Amino acid sequence: MNSDILFYIIIGILIIDFLFDLYLDFLNQRKYDDEIPEKLSDVYDEDAYKKSQAYKKGNARFSRITSLFSITSTLLFFFFEGFKFVDELARLYTNNAILVALIFFGIILLGSDILTTPFSYYKTFVIEEKFGFNKMTRKTFWLDKLKSWLMSIILGGGILAIIMVFYQFSGEYFWIYTWIFIAVFSIFMNLFYAKLIVPIFNKQTPLEEGELKSAIESYAQKVGFTLQNIFVIDGSKRSTKTNAYFSGFGSQKRITLFDTLINDLETEEIVAVLAHEVGHYKRKHIIYNLVISTVITGFMLYLLSLFISSPLLSNALSVSTPSFHIGMIAFGILYSPISEITGIFMNMLSRKFEYQADNYAKNTFDGRYLISSLKKLSKNSLSNLTPHKAYVFVHYSHPTLLQRIENLES
Repeated sequence: MNSDILFYIIIGILIIDFLFDLYLDFLNQRKYDDEIPEKLSDVYDEDAYKKSQAYKKGNARFSRITSLFSITSTLLFFFFEGFKFVDELARLYTNNAILVALIFFGIILLGSDILTTPFSYYKTFVIEEKFGFNKMTRKTFWLDKLKSWLMSIILGGGILAIIMVFYQFSGEYFWIYTWIFIAVFSIFMNLFYAKLIVPIFNKQTPLEEGELKSAIESYAQKVGFTLQNIFVIDGSKRSTKTNAYFSGFGSQKRITLFDTLINDLETEEIVAVLAHEVGHYKRKHIIYNLVISTVITGFMLYLLSLFISSPLLSNALSVSTPSFHIGMIAFGILYSPISEITGIFMNMLSRKFEYQADNYAKNTFDGRYLISSLKKLSKNSLSNLTPHKAYVFVHYSHPTLLQRIENLES
């Protein structure tokens, strides 16, 4: 195989991936006007249903535009030898391989973010604003953008530099050291993400004494769940949409409730949602996900080690000097079909875990309150109640609302 053939294989993968997603979106959009199942007939009244239809269709149109822009700009970058240009630009400043890679990815990521920021801005301040979801000020939007850039420089740049040090000193065996490093880093982030990263963007406060906290503590005691960390996060600072999540394990485990969740749901419904999150912990889903993702990462890194030094990858992107960073770009695209398959597998596993967590909440608390909370959350986020099965299979990490209700009622 020569570099020209590999180049067109890469282009083919990009186009096929785009067309596949476009087809799934098309199938899903055809289901928008389907009759709502009887079990979900009480989710929307007539006005709310019309609003949800307009929201779905508006987002679908916007998604087509952004996808078309993304694939067009990407293909132009490939055909006009953009990677060669950025690589040569980075080498004007230094000959150090690590610094060249950092500058290279810095330019690529900054350029990409600049191009996509207008779409993000429109999504937030036009679409989300129109349907009453957005609570973010323009100041917060730009501060978030600045913080994200700083996080990318510090964390992303640091991780890349460490991986390249492994590559320089251990050659083809760099993947083993990188695998260990990423596994340790993942465990660390799982333990301390809520303490170290979340506060950069949001304020977290302990749940106040009162009826809700007493109900939560009573439930936790009933199921033998030691819970000392219940926090409320100011999600309303950015959106009216709501969430709750479990993070950490051992002494670092904590439940985080969005303030919008507390405002939208009754006490029993919030406890039911929390019971679902406790179910994830009791069934060791966090550990399973961590182990499986670590195994998949190790497999990917091993494959990367087999090809990263090949001049063919760099030549395919019109770069004459083989380098780690160019190899990563080419390999990342070539690996994407495998990544798509593993992503589908992880979504299947995640949906199974969601059923298990729902069952735990039903068996230890009350499934009726979980059903009513799920319906309210779907209504408040204008969720799609009739998604296409193929779209669900590929993209959904949770079962559909109908599937979850049928499971809870079974």
